[in-house]
Amino acid sequence: MLKCKFALCSLIIAIAFAWFAGLPPASAQDSELSRKTLAGLPGVYVLVEELQPNITKYDRYLKKAGLSRARLKENVEKRLRAGGIRTLSREEWLKTRGQPVLYLNVNSHENEKYWFAYDVTLELQQVVCMEARPSVRALADTWSLNSTGVVHIGNLDGIYRETERLVDRFIAAWRTADQR
Repeated sequence: MLKCKFALCSLIIAIAFAWFAGLPPASAQDSELSRKTLAGLPGVYVLVEELQPNITKYDRYLKKAGLSRARLKENVEKRLRAGGIRTLSREEWLKTRGQPVLYLNVNSHENEKYWFAYDVTLELQQVVCMEARPSVRALADTWSLNSTGVVHIGNLDGIYRETERLVDRFIAAWRTADQR
């Protein structure tokens, strides 16, 4: 009984933390200035990070939710193309000025058995030059969004839907930048 109460309290604290951290779950660097950094880009290369072992050990549930690195990459690219954004192959990306990459990372932590806190981050990274030393170039985030929440293992598709929501917001930002 005490263990059950502790688990419930932990879950409530995690949910409260996520809520106070900004639910509805997006906190962002999606500003007028960051949108300007998207203007003129010919397209993006999509890079999706591997899911973490704390969640991949539940392979059956991931398959049911359609949550895998390959499916996430495929869905991001499909949504981008449907939104009018060209997706670059790795070879094209290496030859493209600024080397724009849309980076997706799903960070997860199992805080109780079958309960996961997650943070989905979507960033547009591109090569930038340092104003103080123009010869110094670095890959840097110029636009980003993230979403934090808590899901039960039976609702892992909620993470998948969050990735879609962030990609849709990126498409909207791209369109805004492209019209300036």
